[in-house]
Amino acid sequence: MTVTTLEGLEKEITACRKCPRLVAWREEAGRNRRRAYRGDEYWAKPVPGFGDPYAKVLVLGLAPGAHGSNRTGRMFTGDASGDFLYPALFRAGFASQPCAKNANDGMELKNIFITALCRCVPPENKPTPIEMNNCRPYLQQEIKLLPELIGVVALGKLAYDAVVHHILTIEKMDLVPKFSHGAFIPAHEGSPWVLGSYHPSRQNTQTGRLTVEMFDQIWKQVNLLLGK
Repeated sequence: MTVTTLEGLEKEITACRKCPRLVAWREEAGRNRRRAYRGDEYWAKPVPGFGDPYAKVLVLGLAPGAHGSNRTGRMFTGDASGDFLYPALFRAGFASQPCAKNANDGMELKNIFITALCRCVPPENKPTPIEMNNCRPYLQQEIKLLPELIGVVALGKLAYDAVVHHILTIEKMDLVPKFSHGAFIPAHEGSPWVLGSYHPSRQNTQTGRLTVEMFDQIWKQVNLLLGK
């Protein structure tokens, strides 16, 4: 990949049509809008990363939501996951406001860049291994283009495993902890540290698997790792 700026990478991502199933699904979701969003113009394209170009921490999710990021064009914006994530980032001092409605709402991130394994909304939130593999070069290039990056917060097991197997340069993988909420991998030989968290999905937050207090603890740990 020859893109050398985040702006150039964003253009390449939004023009991507590598996965026919996902192209069809994201566009179908844009046509069959929820009643609450009937008046909205859906993004219905791959969603690029978003945040501070000098971020020290990358926040990695799984994929856009059909009527969230696929509608707004900005990661974790306009759905229940974002409604849980951004207030936590605001409380921890990483976001300028607690509410994320759309790409023009004035939200600014400090020291954080938010992205995902898969840039298009997948049916049933389940991208295939081939689809995730098609998107992986975008993630790897984003990491290269974030010069101050020192850590990754992986939201969910798929994000955590992807970082472990495709981003880190660790030879003895048997020493890497399995995914759990709070699982931590120290920085190693040029690789960023990694902190695992349950994904702030509606399923996790409404069942109590992930509470506000549990999520806040993740961001408190991030601040400690940043020396704050």
